[in-house]
Amino acid sequence: MTVLTELEEKVRQEVGVRLFTVLAWVPERRALRRIHSSHPEQYPVGGEKTVEVAQGWLARCIEGREPYFGKDRAAVREIFADHELIESMGCGSIINIPVVHQGEVLGVLNILDAEGSYDEESVAAARTLAPLAVPALRGGDA
Repeated sequence: MTVLTELEEKVRQEVGVRLFTVLAWVPERRALRRIHSSHPEQYPVGGEKTVEVAQGWLARCIEGREPYFGKDRAAVREIFADHELIESMGCGSIINIPVVHQGEVLGVLNILDAEGSYDEESVAAARTLAPLAVPALRGGDA
């Protein structure tokens, strides 16, 4: 089992998740590259997000190093260009947690489930799990 597979299982047990991805931050391109996916058919490893990432989201998660919590489909639609695919998978609530190591944002955990599945306690629980992604995002075992 890899570091990120183990992390996915912990997220499943402690937060609950229908779709889980881990994205590495590529600052020189202001892009996010997917390094893990619970649904590789819809969200393949290696895929990148650039222009479709909302500027407000980038300011909050990457620059501000703060989680983004979209509690319902409207919040997901507002931020994510791929909201139709997200909704087709039964997801309508999202938690994005920046993974920070020594003051540097290495990437983001994307945790999605049905609308109404998450609350602030879910965000807090997810936040405690983010450091587990550091080894994979630093180039270790993904």
